[in-house]
Amino acid sequence: QVQLVESGGGSVQAGGSLRLSCEASDTTVLYNCMAWFRQAPGKEREKVAHIYRDGDSRTTDFADSVKGRFTMTQGNAKNSLYLQMTSLKPEDTAMYYCAASRPTWQFQWQCTRDSTYVYWGQGTQVTVSS
Repeated sequence: QVQLVESGGGSVQAGGSLRLSCEASDTTVLYNCMAWFRQAPGKEREKVAHIYRDGDSRTTDFADSVKGRFTMTQGNAKNSLYLQMTSLKPEDTAMYYCAASRPTWQFQWQCTRDSTYVYWGQGTQVTVSS
């Protein structure tokens, strides 16, 4: 079972930036769907972004709330990810989680479904003050 470890969270002022990292213990197979979720106290979990990987092809998608401010890139390790967050707002305050699908083939549309993600990290806290 793959272990996902997030890092990079912290406290910043509004307008600031942070880069979150997700490192996966399994680098032998490619997880087609990987994503970043967040959950603020008292709120439902929200998928912030996902990436679909098929060979050398990479497709990303972002929640409307973060489009134009967040980007997601792949690290050097096969299943490592970065989430670059800029122009942060107080409403971005949440615990951020990295998630991955099963290491079996996934179609691109499956990355849009929360139920596709079965492996989760422990989360990293992001706090944005006004």
